[in-house]
Amino acid sequence: MANLKEIRTRITSVKSTRQITSAMKLVSAAKLRKAQNKVTQLRPYADKLHFIIGQIVPSLAEDKSFKLIQSRPIEKVLVVIITSNRGLCGAFNANAVKGAMAFIKENYDDKAVDLMCVGRKAADIAKKYPYSIVRKETDIFDDLTFEAASEMANQLIAEFESGKYDAVRVVYNSYRNAASQEVLAETFLPLEIKADELQDSKDYIFEPEKKEIGKELVPKMLKIMFFKALLDSNAAEHGARMTAMHQATDNATDLLHELTLQYNKARQSSITNEIMEIVSGAEALSS
Repeated sequence: MANLKEIRTRITSVKSTRQITSAMKLVSAAKLRKAQNKVTQLRPYADKLHFIIGQIVPSLAEDKSFKLIQSRPIEKVLVVIITSNRGLCGAFNANAVKGAMAFIKENYDDKAVDLMCVGRKAADIAKKYPYSIVRKETDIFDDLTFEAASEMANQLIAEFESGKYDAVRVVYNSYRNAASQEVLAETFLPLEIKADELQDSKDYIFEPEKKEIGKELVPKMLKIMFFKALLDSNAAEHGARMTAMHQATDNATDLLHELTLQYNKARQSSITNEIMEIVSGAEALSS
């Protein structure tokens, strides 16, 4: 059994760790509320924009010059992996990279695949895999704005239009609730509108014509999609970190309870030994 000094040292250390994890939990909870609000505020705008694009895409599908919605044979793919810059959030980062690798293996095992890593942890983990990391973006979460997301989205759009990549996919943790995240692999380019999302536009008069509207709204929709993925991942990160710190705080509390019991037993044993020594000494003197 460890001596009293060692146990006291461990108790002090665990109390200090518990204070840190508890503070980190509170900070993550505050950041999570802000991130949730941003996602909630973006959704109505994104949904309405998606609705409008669903009305004009059928008219643009036959226009081969409109590359952003034109599918083509896939030879080279860019997979964008979104994680965080920091750890201490459980399996959040590892799950995103593992999900991306499983997605690549299932869909593009025989294709040329490049990686774009958004978040420092994505690059740290993905370098273990046999894919080329062509770009790292580690500053985006320092100030997550639509302008910064738009700049990154514009780069992806330009690379797709130039033919450098035949498809762009985005893999990230989607926020479900504070304790749960889901890894999603979404098609970014070419822009896909599912058949059940196409709208009948016969009751609408478009001014200017649909092609002009499409040139303006399709790139904007792509920027919104990319920004939403970043916001979703950011909210999921704070939720994962809050949960991880909550579990760490609970574990520290349980450990403190065990150490306190251990300390009391050791102290009781020490006192008992001292009493026995005193009694034995008294008996020796009286004999």
